[in-house]
Amino acid sequence: MCGNNMSVPLLAEAVTVSGTEKETAVVIFLHGLGDTGHGWADSMTSIRLPYIKYICPHAPRIPVTLNMKMTMPSWFDLMGLSPESPEDEAGIKRAAENIKAIIDHEVKNGIPSNRILLGGFSQGGALSLYTALTSQQQLAGVVGLSCWLPLHKTFPQAASGSGNKGTPILQCHGEMDPMIPVQFGAMTAEKLKTIVSPGNITFRTYPGLMHSSCPQEMSAVKEFIEKQLPRV
Repeated sequence: MCGNNMSVPLLAEAVTVSGTEKETAVVIFLHGLGDTGHGWADSMTSIRLPYIKYICPHAPRIPVTLNMKMTMPSWFDLMGLSPESPEDEAGIKRAAENIKAIIDHEVKNGIPSNRILLGGFSQGGALSLYTALTSQQQLAGVVGLSCWLPLHKTFPQAASGSGNKGTPILQCHGEMDPMIPVQFGAMTAEKLKTIVSPGNITFRTYPGLMHSSCPQEMSAVKEFIEKQLPRV
């Protein structure tokens, strides 16, 4: 591999699960508020495909308004978790640029963007959706678990230059989620259908599941990754 990770701050620290054979595709997966890349690197390892490299970056530590300004890993500041809550527009856009820098780095190192899949859980899923919809690089697919679309009122205009209007999106949500209610997930799926081809949106819900993932959901994620990033 050529290229210097140090030029992309999030990559220098990221947890990377390497392929066990020649890597022809990449999955970038973003964790939720207060977490790190380690937990999701373990989850990705459990569903890994041998020709894919999995990158799980750590969010920077910042004070989070929602949690009484406590400092914790967070992709951007959160003021609330309802569709009408004020949002950290500058922070969201900056975070998306940092994720695009990882994508650009992988492209420079020989993995075409249509062999890169972006995903995340909760705040990380929200950032994945926002990044894909505002990126000119065409991705293989997007996975959003238990999440929402940030700055939803700026769409569809914000996606005018996006290379991902035809990119498949898998959105999954627990029906008993007490933090991001499943109705918010359903509203997000409906909003996404006004931005990208409606047939490319898959919204799956899981009975009894709270704000976390489950084996059935991970199996759906693996199936989606395998379909969007087949062996070449």
